[in-house]
Amino acid sequence: MEFEVVIGLEVHVQLNTKTKMFCSCPTSFAQRQNKNTCPVCLALPGALPVINEEAVKKAMMFGWAIDATINKKSIFNRKNYFYPDLPKGYQISQFEIPIVERGYLFIDKEDGSKRKIGITRAHLEEDAGKNIHEGEISKVDLNRAGTPLLEIVSDPDIRSSEEAVQYLKKLHAIVRYLDISDANMQEGSFRCDANVSIRPKGDEKLYTRVEIKNLNSFRFIQRAIDYEVQRHIEAWEDGVYDEEVVQETRLFDTNKGVTRSMRGKEESADYRYFPDPDLLPLVIPEEFFEKTKNIPELPDQKRDRFIQEYGIKPYDAALLAESKERAHFFEEMVATGIEPKNAVTWLTVELAARLNEKGLDITSSPVDSQKLAKLVQRIEDKTISGKAAKDVLDYLMEESVDVDEAIEKLGLKQITDTGAIETMIDEILAKNEEKVAEYKAGKEKLFGFFVGQVMKASKGKADPKLVNELLRKKLS
Repeated sequence: MEFEVVIGLEVHVQLNTKTKMFCSCPTSFAQRQNKNTCPVCLALPGALPVINEEAVKKAMMFGWAIDATINKKSIFNRKNYFYPDLPKGYQISQFEIPIVERGYLFIDKEDGSKRKIGITRAHLEEDAGKNIHEGEISKVDLNRAGTPLLEIVSDPDIRSSEEAVQYLKKLHAIVRYLDISDANMQEGSFRCDANVSIRPKGDEKLYTRVEIKNLNSFRFIQRAIDYEVQRHIEAWEDGVYDEEVVQETRLFDTNKGVTRSMRGKEESADYRYFPDPDLLPLVIPEEFFEKTKNIPELPDQKRDRFIQEYGIKPYDAALLAESKERAHFFEEMVATGIEPKNAVTWLTVELAARLNEKGLDITSSPVDSQKLAKLVQRIEDKTISGKAAKDVLDYLMEESVDVDEAIEKLGLKQITDTGAIETMIDEILAKNEEKVAEYKAGKEKLFGFFVGQVMKASKGKADPKLVNELLRKKLS
């Protein structure tokens, strides 16, 4: 039997506001435990929450980015459950009327086509604290409690783990471009819960779904979904689907590559949602509503502009636009006047490989955009060859010097003096008269031999294009 995979993703994006969702405590990361707390986020009696206006603005900006409906009136609810890192005994969230509803984004397929993924809703809520387990002792750090979250819930439109990762990468890029979150997966400011189920191909019914909780890397998300899909298929084929696959929350063991049961999955009724009596409905004034429409250029728009404006390939444009920092780096390079195609190659191939080797990203590159652009300029004006430029880039990755200084130190300046190259060619041809005769008799493959000999004689410094032109002239 063939099966279809049905995946829906819930992504929690930590908004980069200076203060928490309902109080004035700072949201700074890695502070001393329980330092960033107050009577509101500790849920002390009599403390009253106040909505963070900046968090509302950032949620609305996301709504515009996904072409969604923005509700001018929305409601905050209490989601009741008991857990050590939830000091109130409930979480303030949105249930019946979220601030953002019915949006979408497109993912790019390998064949060049696009696929639309619906976004059911995006609602504001507060984060819980953090449990710290040390041996047999567990501690609670409430610094994170109350931090603004935007929970983004997709429709069950995703059909494979690959599509899930594509969707998440597009979502990650959008929130980074909007500058509403740093989306740092290692620090937990962009984390995902995956709802996974299967069904026979052609069947429209939705079967039992399992939620995999708190996935915080694209690689682990793909591995967790693949494992869970295989577990469901095997249970179905073995005739034990109803016994083995139950609605529950599971965790992914990154060391063993398996999911394991954590707890039974609650339904919304289990949380006993009701409107928070301490918070009035959130009503967006018209002026504020219009002001939030002014959002920056998004990844898909930037990709399309790069193709049109710079004449680069769609694949390269998509690769550049995937990261706001990489796209900015590229545009700074092109602004110096170098060829866009050369900028793409030296940024996405040569520099990227060296950064990857060192475990660095573009923001911490030892070679900035101006320096890399100057290196490309020196290739274009034939000061150095492309091969020599790689050696210069290796040097620049280690030493903080100017490009021209590096070229001089390494002695890689290209020989473009026609007379000097002709002298070398004459000497090579004089030493290899037999091969010259063979070439003239029709053995044209020997041309590469002559080029190699000249380049060897010049220690790789001769302009290869000029060497080719002069050699052909001499040999003809």
